[in-house]
Amino acid sequence: MGKLTVVGAALALATLLAPQGALAQGTLSVSESAVATGVVDRMPIESGTSFRADVGRVYAWTQIVGANDGTTIHHVWIQGDVERADLELQIGGSPWRTWSNKAIPPEWAGDWRVEVRDSRGNVIETLTFTVGG
Repeated sequence: MGKLTVVGAALALATLLAPQGALAQGTLSVSESAVATGVVDRMPIESGTSFRADVGRVYAWTQIVGANDGTTIHHVWIQGDVERADLELQIGGSPWRTWSNKAIPPEWAGDWRVEVRDSRGNVIETLTFTVGG
């Protein structure tokens, strides 16, 4: 019985000392995602995988589950092999809908992806799309 009490106390202490949201990272996931031309009422509109070169702006929308208030994720926008933006997003609970957007000039046409990463940099989802294709 003594060993179980020590293990239980250690787990309780680890829970109290862990940074807020850190324990949720192990179960953090994306339950839904979309690339779209806009977001209305917290939902993506005109979603797709291919957009015209003159689209102007594209949105990456994700629904996150398994997070605590204070958890952060990143939307990393990558054109080909060039990272164009790394946007940190605050998560307020589970489930939580969040999105980022990127202005895309016509000369940046090509293959794109948005990597959804946890606070440790682990990729938990990848959204792929093409501009001008």
